[in-house]
Amino acid sequence: MEIREEFIQQAKHLTRNAEVLPGGIEELAVKLQYSHDTNTPLRIKLGMDPTRPDLHLGHTVVMRKLKEFQNLGHKIVLIVGGATAMVGDPSGKSETRPALTKEQVEENAKSYFEQMSKVLDVSDAEVVNNADWLHSMSFTELLKLTAQVTVAQMMTRDDFAKRYADGRPISIVEFFYPLMQAYDSVAINSDIELGGTDQRFNTLLGRDIQAAYGKKYPQLVMLLPLLEGTDGVVKMSKTYPEHCISLTDSEVDMFGKLMSIPDNLISRYFSLLTDASKEELEKIDKQITEGSINPRDIKMRLAYTITKEYHGEEGAKRGQDAFVNVVSNKRIPDDIEQISGMNGKNILDVLTELQFTSSRGEAKRLIQGGGVKVDGEKITDTGYVFDIKENVVLQAGKRKFAKLI
Repeated sequence: MEIREEFIQQAKHLTRNAEVLPGGIEELAVKLQYSHDTNTPLRIKLGMDPTRPDLHLGHTVVMRKLKEFQNLGHKIVLIVGGATAMVGDPSGKSETRPALTKEQVEENAKSYFEQMSKVLDVSDAEVVNNADWLHSMSFTELLKLTAQVTVAQMMTRDDFAKRYADGRPISIVEFFYPLMQAYDSVAINSDIELGGTDQRFNTLLGRDIQAAYGKKYPQLVMLLPLLEGTDGVVKMSKTYPEHCISLTDSEVDMFGKLMSIPDNLISRYFSLLTDASKEELEKIDKQITEGSINPRDIKMRLAYTITKEYHGEEGAKRGQDAFVNVVSNKRIPDDIEQISGMNGKNILDVLTELQFTSSRGEAKRLIQGGGVKVDGEKITDTGYVFDIKENVVLQAGKRKFAKLI
């Protein structure tokens, strides 16, 4: 089959920042051309386990790729992991993950699609729940599924192999997770599955299971990079809220957090989170390398671009104005909230009660890092107790303020 140039170029565009397995660009181009010639949209799979109620910018790396397929007329299939979330994906984990209840899954899933609609057209997607087919499987059907994979295959996964070598427990139910995710590909007849690079084993297993169940042309796998959090070290995750940029963050918080990323992540954030062209990315890299422009100025453009996408032009302007006013000019905002009832309370409790931090542990780390001030004076004692005789201004990090009265 001769591949036409049109579809080679489409495939090249779609594989920006992505790894396609197996066959790479050429096999993707074949699928794109066959889809066009037969007027059959490709079915693009993304599975989502609603383990937490909100999404972050790291999730949008895959979502933006889904949007590219959607723009070409292909069908996006979003799988809510009603069954898989109750097991918990062990990918990259050093210990067994706690399973979620049905009620937790349903509660966490409520806001997912509202947030996803900021990136792609959810109304045009096919939305399914894998509990609909996985919970109704008979024991005989389950045995047929498990017969397709050996224990030796499962142990090729790095996380399982390391845990076994270290003597840490691996429950049998964890072996079911990749099987369940793989069977989803059979149930929805997917042509391409998207996921992060930590999903390599699970997504490729989907190909094997599809073939075992008779699919002539099993799915391709497209793996996207895992975005680092604002510390530039660990991947963005709600497990580390101090380094995470949520889609539910206010424009002020989103802009400010983007301005806090290390300079060496500027180009990567532009590449994974914006529509910057190859030429624009090369120009940014050159400017940073040569030092012809202050990285802060490029970061301001990055923060404005991303904040605008999720909060609109006015929101981006508000975020930028707040950053310049509070951080650059080192001023206290004019409209900070006044809070009463904090007298006599420990500073760790106050920081968590005001939701300036997500936990006492995070509050402690923030204090130890010099990130908490009362009336401009750094607080270094985690046992500090408020004795408010006059109004005081509490500052956490660079952007969070409250007037305690």
